[in-house]
Amino acid sequence: MYVRIMSGNDVQAAVRALHAAFDEVAGCEADLSTRSELLGALDELETLGCRLPSVSHRLLARLQAEATPQEMGAKSWKEVLAVRWRISTSEAHRRLTEAAALAPRQAMTGESLPPVLPATATAQAHGLINAEHVEVIRKTMAKLPGFVDTATRERIEVDLVRTAVGNGPKELKDSADRTLFLLDQDGPEPDERERARKRGVTKHKQRADGMVDVSATLTPQAWAVWEPIFAKYAAPGMCNPDDPEPCTSGTPSQAQIDNDHRSLAQRQHDALLAAGRIALMSGQLGQLNGLPVSIIIRTTLQDLESRAGIGVTGGGTVMPIAEVIRMAGHANHYLAVFDRATGSALDLFRAKRTASPAQRIMLIARDGGCTKPGCTVGAYGCQGHHVEADFAKGGNTNIDELGLACGPDNRAVNNNGGWTTRMNERCEVEWTPPPQLDTGQARLNYLHRPERLLRPPEEPEPQSHNDTEAETESAGSAQGNPRGDDTNGPRPADNPGEPGGPAPPDNQAA
Repeated sequence: MYVRIMSGNDVQAAVRALHAAFDEVAGCEADLSTRSELLGALDELETLGCRLPSVSHRLLARLQAEATPQEMGAKSWKEVLAVRWRISTSEAHRRLTEAAALAPRQAMTGESLPPVLPATATAQAHGLINAEHVEVIRKTMAKLPGFVDTATRERIEVDLVRTAVGNGPKELKDSADRTLFLLDQDGPEPDERERARKRGVTKHKQRADGMVDVSATLTPQAWAVWEPIFAKYAAPGMCNPDDPEPCTSGTPSQAQIDNDHRSLAQRQHDALLAAGRIALMSGQLGQLNGLPVSIIIRTTLQDLESRAGIGVTGGGTVMPIAEVIRMAGHANHYLAVFDRATGSALDLFRAKRTASPAQRIMLIARDGGCTKPGCTVGAYGCQGHHVEADFAKGGNTNIDELGLACGPDNRAVNNNGGWTTRMNERCEVEWTPPPQLDTGQARLNYLHRPERLLRPPEEPEPQSHNDTEAETESAGSAQGNPRGDDTNGPRPADNPGEPGGPAPPDNQAA
C-alpha cells in the first residue's frame, strides 16, 4: 500500500473528504438495487471497515509522539481516549494496544521502524483481515515462549495471517492454539519470573444476590502462608457461624466438630472472614489516607431503625442492613448515619489543610469514591480534595468544600488549562475537563452513587424577578454559607431523602 507524506492540513482535508463521501453513500436509496449489487456494496463496505483501523492506528501513534497525556489534561492515554470519545477504558486499552503493535514506530534516533507485527499491519491495511483476526494474532504472538527466535516469530506471524485471510476467527484460533502447543508440548519450565507475572487475586463484580466472586492465582509462597491459617481456622468446628458461640481460638469441642456440616470451601470462606476480622481488630494495620485501616459503611437512620435496607462500604460493596448491624459489634468499624443535621461541627475553616478523621468518614459516606467522571477508584483509595479553591489559594477545609479524589486526579486540578472543580447546590462535585477533552460530557461521577441517576428532574419554584436576590441572600446567610457568596445559590434545607443525604450532626460518626 502506498502511503503519501501529508501535512496536518492535508490529513484533515482528506478526512473531511472521506466524511463527505460517506454522507453521499448514506444518502443513496437501495430499494431498486438487485441482490448482486447489494452484496457487492456490502463487500466493499466490509473491506473499508477492515481498513479504517489501520489509519486510526497510524494517527494515534503519531499523536502519542507529538504530545503527552498530561499535556492533554489526563493521567494516561487510556483516559484521553475514554474521556474524549466516551468509550470504556477497556476499549481504549484495546485500541492503544493494537496501535502499539500495528502502527509504524520511531526509533530513539529518529528513523522510522516497521510495526511490531508487520505482516498483520499490512493485511489489515489492505482489508484482508478483520478486527477479530487481529485480536487472535496479537494475543497468540504475545504467548510465544521466550526461547522462540526472531526469524521463527516472523514466520509464525506470516503463517497466522495467511490462515486468517481464508478462514474465520474460530479456525484461526484453533490453528494458533495448535501452533503454541507444538512449540512447547511440555509446558514452560518453572520460572520465578513467570510465576510472578501470573500471580494475582481478582474481585469480580458484585452479583444481584450480594455475593462477590473472587478468583486467585497464588505463588507457592502465598499459598504456603495460607496453608497453616486454613489448617487452623478452616478445621471442622472452627469459626462456624451456625454455632451460638463460635470457636475462634483454641480447639473446638467434639460437639462443635460433630455439628459442623459445612463443606471445605465453606469452612475456608469462614476462615478468610475470621482472619480478616482478627487483622482489623489487631490495630496493627496502620493508616489508610489518614484513617485507621477499617471498614466504613454509610446508611440512613431510617434503615437502621427499621432493620431493612442496605449499607454501602467505602469500597462500594452493598450489604444488607442486618449484616451491617452484626458488624457493628466488631472493633475499628465506622458507621456514618445520615439524617436531619447541620454538620457545622465538621467545619475546620483554615485551622488545618488536611481533612479530619471525622470529615474523611463523612466524605467517604457521601461521595462513595473518586468524584471525577469515569474514575473507578473507590473511597478507600481517595484523598480529600479542596473543590472550590486549593488550600494554598485560600480554600477552606470544610465538609461542604471538600470532595473525594484519587491521587492522580487530585493533582490534575489546576487553573492552567487542566481540570477544574466546583461544588453544586446539592453538595456534589462537578468536574470540568480541559478544552482538548471537553465534548460536553457529564460533570458528575455516577459510578459510585448510581442511585443519583434515578432522581426526578427538579422543577424551579416560581418567583418574581424583584425578590430573587433578596431571597437568595437571606437563605445563604440562614444556612451559614462559609463562602459568603451566592454563586451556586443557597444551600438546600436538610433533607434525609436527598441523594447522599445532608451533612452529619455532631457525634454521629462513630
